[in-house]
Amino acid sequence: MIATIVDTTALLETVLAALVAGLGVMFTFSLAILGVSGTIEANRNGQRLRAVFYVALALLGALATIGAIVLGLLIMVG
Repeated sequence: MIATIVDTTALLETVLAALVAGLGVMFTFSLAILGVSGTIEANRNGQRLRAVFYVALALLGALATIGAIVLGLLIMVG
């Protein structure tokens, strides 16, 4: 019998979880960037209400990114 050196199921689960987490953090951070750039452009064009919505999007994206990082750290430590 050949001994199992690598648990491929656990390895694939880890790779999939890392892929999903990476894409999720990338998406939330891109929302923050879109919100900041949209706020700058809306302010430049005098569109105050649109700027407020972009600020809300930037805050939502930043908070989601920070939350994902904190959650990842808690999972790694715990």
